[in-house]
Amino acid sequence: MDKFSFLNAAHTAFFADLYDQYLQNPDAVEPSWRAFFQGYDFGSENYGLDGEIIEGVSTQIPEHVQKEFNVVRLIDGYRMRGHLFTKTNPVRERRSYTPTLDIANFGLSDSDLDTIFNAGEVLGVGAKSLRDIISHLERIYCSSIGVEYMYLRNPEVISWWQTQLNENDNQPNYSSETKKYILSKLNQAVTFENFLQTKYVGQKRFSLEGGESLIPAISNVLFYAVEKYGVKECVLGMAHRGRLSTLVNIFRKPMKELFSEFDGKDFEDENIDGDVKYHLGLTLDKTYQNGKNIKMNLVPNPSHLETVAPVAEGITRAKIDSDYAGDDSKIIPIVVHGDSAIAGQGVAYEVAQMSQLNGYKTGGTIHIVVNNQIGFTTNYLDARSSTYCTDVAKVTLSPVLHVNSDDAEAVVHAVELALEYRMRYKKDVYIDLLGYRKYGHNEGDEPRFTQPKLYKYISKHKNPFKIYSDKLIAEGTIDKGYSNQIVTEFKETLETAYTESKEEESSKVREFMEDRWKGFERKGIEAMLYSEDTSYPKDKLEHISKIVSTVPDGVKFLRKAERILAGRAKMVFETDTLDWGMAETLAYGSLLEEGFNVRISGQDVERGTFSHRHAILRDEISEERINLLNTNPENTGHMDIYNSFLSEYGVLGFDYGYAMANPNTLTIWEAQFGDFSNGAQIIFDQYLSAAEDKWKSQNGIVVLLPHGYEGQGSEHSSARMERYLQLCGNDNMIVADCTTPANFFHLLRRQMKRNYRKPLIVFTPKSLLRHPKAVSSMSELASGTFQEIIEDSIAPEHVKKLVFCTGKFYYELLEEREASNRNDVALIRIEQLFPLHETKLQAVIDKYANAEKYIWAQEEPRNMGAWSYMLQRMNLVKLEVCSRDYNSVPAPGSSTRDKRRQRRVIENVFEY
Repeated sequence: MDKFSFLNAAHTAFFADLYDQYLQNPDAVEPSWRAFFQGYDFGSENYGLDGEIIEGVSTQIPEHVQKEFNVVRLIDGYRMRGHLFTKTNPVRERRSYTPTLDIANFGLSDSDLDTIFNAGEVLGVGAKSLRDIISHLERIYCSSIGVEYMYLRNPEVISWWQTQLNENDNQPNYSSETKKYILSKLNQAVTFENFLQTKYVGQKRFSLEGGESLIPAISNVLFYAVEKYGVKECVLGMAHRGRLSTLVNIFRKPMKELFSEFDGKDFEDENIDGDVKYHLGLTLDKTYQNGKNIKMNLVPNPSHLETVAPVAEGITRAKIDSDYAGDDSKIIPIVVHGDSAIAGQGVAYEVAQMSQLNGYKTGGTIHIVVNNQIGFTTNYLDARSSTYCTDVAKVTLSPVLHVNSDDAEAVVHAVELALEYRMRYKKDVYIDLLGYRKYGHNEGDEPRFTQPKLYKYISKHKNPFKIYSDKLIAEGTIDKGYSNQIVTEFKETLETAYTESKEEESSKVREFMEDRWKGFERKGIEAMLYSEDTSYPKDKLEHISKIVSTVPDGVKFLRKAERILAGRAKMVFETDTLDWGMAETLAYGSLLEEGFNVRISGQDVERGTFSHRHAILRDEISEERINLLNTNPENTGHMDIYNSFLSEYGVLGFDYGYAMANPNTLTIWEAQFGDFSNGAQIIFDQYLSAAEDKWKSQNGIVVLLPHGYEGQGSEHSSARMERYLQLCGNDNMIVADCTTPANFFHLLRRQMKRNYRKPLIVFTPKSLLRHPKAVSSMSELASGTFQEIIEDSIAPEHVKKLVFCTGKFYYELLEEREASNRNDVALIRIEQLFPLHETKLQAVIDKYANAEKYIWAQEEPRNMGAWSYMLQRMNLVKLEVCSRDYNSVPAPGSSTRDKRRQRRVIENVFEY
C-alpha cells in the first residue's frame, strides 16, 4: 500500500496552506507535519520535483498532491523573488536574474496550465487553473510594484502583507475623484518644472522631472494619514532633488517668493545671510476640505545628502515627547532620499539602526527614494554593490516596495500600503520610486557626456502627467479638454505669481517651526556677554542633594553604587567640596524643579565614560533603571538619558533636531571622547554653526567634549578645540572650557535661563573630574553667575608675567607656581573662549599694571588648541605663546615622551 495514501483523503487546499506556512516559518507548524514537509523537501531535492525515478527511487507521493506542493512552491517563489522580474523600470531594461520564475523550475509544465489547483486558495482566489494562478501572481508581484517582505521573519507580519497584496491583486481601484486628484498633483509637478525651465534657463533647481509622481505620493499619503488615522503632524526631511516642487505644490510656499529667489534678490533681513532656495525649510498648517488639520514641517537641509534624515527624526521624537505624550501615531516622519545617497552615505545606515532604539525611535519612518538611477554622473552599477539602493532596509527587516514612477496610481497605492504598515507595526518602510533624471545633476550639466544612450531614450520619453492623462482619457474618466484645461489654469497661476514677483524688492527667509519659538528672541554678541542670574537657593540644592544621595525604599543598589551615593552626601553635608559630577547633577536637578526638561544622549552617558555621572543606577535584583533626579516631588520637568548606539553623526544629528523642536529642553550630546566628534563634523559645519545665519533657526544643543592631555596617546587627548573656534563667527555659538564645577553648574543653567538659544560647545575634563583642587562649595553654586574669566588671587603689584590659559592645564601651571614659590606670574583662566569677553579681559589686564609679558599657554601643539584663535581675537596686548611645537598629531603615543613635552611647556611658561 502507498505509504502516502492518506494524502488522497485530505483536502489538498488544507495541506497546501499548511505547506505555505511551513515555507514561511517551519517552527509554527505542528511537529508531525513539519517532519513530513522536511522529508518532502529532502525528497524533492534528491529525487526530482516531478516524481521521476532517480537511481531507482520514486518519491511515492500521489502525483496530484505533489503538483499541489509544486504550485505552492511556485507561489512562494513569486513572493520571494517576484520583485526581480517586475515592470518597474521606465527607462532601462532590467538586469537578468536566475533562476527565473518559469514553471519548469518548479516541477510544472505547460500541460499543467489548465489543471485546477486548490493551492490557489493560498492567494485567496480559490481553486483555479495554473494559468489563472500565474496570472494573479504576475499582477500581484510582477507588475508596476515589486514587494520585498518575505525576509521579515515575523509570520504574522508576512501574513498581513500577503493579505494586503492579494486584495485586488495588488492593483489600485480608485474612484474617478481620486484619479482626478492624482492627475491634478501630477499636473502641478510637471507644469511647475516646465515653467521654471522656460523662465530660468540653466539655473540650478535640481528638478523633479522623471520623478514627478513623488508629489501625488506625498500629498495623498498625508491626506490618507489624516483621514484614516487622525495623524496631526508630519515631519518631512529631503535633500534638494524635487524640493522646490515640494515647497510649492505641497507646502504652498508663495510662488512669488520662490521666483524672487530665482531672481537673486537680496534678503530683507540684514542680520542673516540666508541660503539657496532649494535648502530652505517651511512649516504649514493645512486644513482639508473635510475640516481636518495637519501641521507639516519641511526641514531645512544642507547639500550634504542624507544629513537631514537624523535631524528630521530628532524633530519628530521631540514632538512625540512634548506634544503628543509619547503617542507616535499622531506624527509621521517621512524622509525622501536619492538612490545614490541612500546606498552610499553611511548615515543612512545609522538612521536605520536607531529606528527601534528606546532613545531614538519615532514609531516608524516612511522612506521614499527618488531613484534617478544615476548619481551626478555615476551609473547605478558603479554606485553600489547591492542589488537595490534600498538594501539598507534589510538591516532592520523593513519591507521595500519598488514602484514604477510612471504609473501614478501604483505609486499612490504603494505609499498607502506603506502608511498602513507603519501605523500598524510602528516600523520603517521603504518606497523605491524608480524613475529617471531628465536633465543633468543640475540644469547646467550635460548628461549625454557620460550616458548618451540613456539620455537619447529619456529625451523621447513621455512625462508621467502625459502618460496618466492618456490613460484616464482612454478609460473615459476625463476627456482631452479636461486635461488641457487644468494645465492652462495652473500655468496662469504661475504666470500671475511670476509677474507679482517682479514687484518685490527683496527675498525673505521664513523661520522654520516659528510657533515653537514664540517668546524667544534672536540675539547678538552683546546679549551673549550679559551675565545671567543663575543662582539657586542653597536649601533647594540641599534638598536635591539628599534625593540623589539616598537609596529609595524597596530598592537594592550595588554596594559600589551605594558608596557613590554616600560620597555625594559627604560632599554636600560634611566637607562642602563638590566635584564635577555632583555640580552637574545639581544643575540638572535645579532645572527640573524650574520646569525645564533634560535630555542627554551619547555613548555611555548614563554612567559617563569616566564613571563620574551615574545618572542611571540599576536595582541589583530587578535591573530596573532608576534615575534619582526624576524621583524629586518638586520637579515640574523630566529627565531622559540614553546610552546611544556607537554613532556620532546620526546621534548628534538626531539630538540637534530634538533641540530644534524643543527649546525648553536642555538637550545634550556627549562624545565618549572629544575627538569622537570628528565623526559628526558635517552636523557641526552645516547645522550647528551655520543654521541661524542660513535659516533663522535657533538651537540650544549642548555638546560635551572630554578634552585634556593625560598621556593617553594621539587619540582621545584632544577634542580639536581649534576646529570649533574656527567655526565661530558673528554670534553663532558659545565655546567654553570650564575649570571649576561651580562654573559648569552656572554655564548649564545659563543655557536655559536665557530667552534665546545658541549652540554650546563645552570642553569637559577627564582627570579634573576627581582632581582635589577642582572642587566648589555649595555657596558658589547657590549664588553668583557664570564667570567668563576667572582672575588669580595673587597680589597684582608683584606680577611681571600675565599668563592666559584654559582648562585642565591651569592646574598644572598652578602646581608648578606653588612648587617654585613664584609670586610674579599670574594665571588668568579664559572659561569662555567665544564670545571672548574683551571688556572683562581689559579690566584684568589693567589690574596687573606692572606686567611686562603676556603669554598664552596651552598643552596642545602650536597649530592646534586655542592659540591661533587667541592670536586673531585678543588684540588688547602683544600676546606670546608657550605650547608644544607644531605637530601633525595631537600627542605622542609614548606617555614618557608626552610627559617630557608637557614638562617643557610648563618650564617655558615660568622662564624669566
